[in-house]
Amino acid sequence: MNPIRLLIDADPGLGDALAIAIALKDPRLDVVGLTAVGSFISAKQAAVNLQELVTIIDPQRWPRLGVQLTDAHESTASVPSQHLAHYRQLNGENGMADWPCRNVDAAHPKEAAKVIIELSRAYPQELVILSLGPLTNISLAAEKDPELLMRLKGLVISGGTLEGPGNITPAADFNIYHDPLAARSVLKSACTKTLVPFDASQKVGISFGLLDRLPIEHMGRFGEWLQTIVPFALRSHHQFQGMESWRLPELVALAAVVKPEFFQHLTLAVDVETDAHLTRGMTIFDRRSPPVWRPNVEVLKDPEVQGILDDFMSVLRSTVV
Repeated sequence: MNPIRLLIDADPGLGDALAIAIALKDPRLDVVGLTAVGSFISAKQAAVNLQELVTIIDPQRWPRLGVQLTDAHESTASVPSQHLAHYRQLNGENGMADWPCRNVDAAHPKEAAKVIIELSRAYPQELVILSLGPLTNISLAAEKDPELLMRLKGLVISGGTLEGPGNITPAADFNIYHDPLAARSVLKSACTKTLVPFDASQKVGISFGLLDRLPIEHMGRFGEWLQTIVPFALRSHHQFQGMESWRLPELVALAAVVKPEFFQHLTLAVDVETDAHLTRGMTIFDRRSPPVWRPNVEVLKDPEVQGILDDFMSVLRSTVV
């Protein structure tokens, strides 16, 4: 079976970074593009983190890199600074557990929206986009090229909440909250898309025993990086959120790309609240019987937790030098 051609749009972040590293190592995936979007770290820092990840993993074929150069919708300016500071506490000031990212910015960075458009044209009906951050870049690309989303084989979005609370407010997940106008634009578009809600991922996490189950001494610089980020994430999530494990919605979203059979699938209609103070970024599903809104998204729930963790560990264990 041919590998899945994948573009990952992300704001790395330790969870994003781990998912991207695994994707770059996974033989079932052909990661042809990585695009950086700003959130709790700047788009510039996100791009530096992506460059560093590619250098650490050093895949056979390096993906094309892009960075958000255009400002997001004005609504992002109202994200309270304390929310952004909290995410830097969890992930480190640079988003990578303060790992020393040695790559410097490209002199002429390629705009993320253009990279997304160009790869969708290079691989029509083949390219899957995995969105791990705010949907700003994807929305901007769709504005520039209205046919973009229809050329994709699939769009998998980590974000929103189906039945539980959010992670930034009681109503909203961070990725949707950060740019709700972009999220609304993409989610209401007429394309094949899959939403992996934040609350569907909360049973999937890793603990301090992870590194003991890996051949770290044979994993080279990637092993050194894991030894930095995993303890940092576990300590910060315990200190600032009272958690005994590091929950990883990003890995759950990646599993939706490679193992969709690990989930229950629902076809629903969704909209996004863009204006209200208390419910900004809330994903609202029409679950009336019968629904009035037209279904526009596939929503995943009830993941096979052990299956996802076993699959993720098998990729990591294969990482030897």
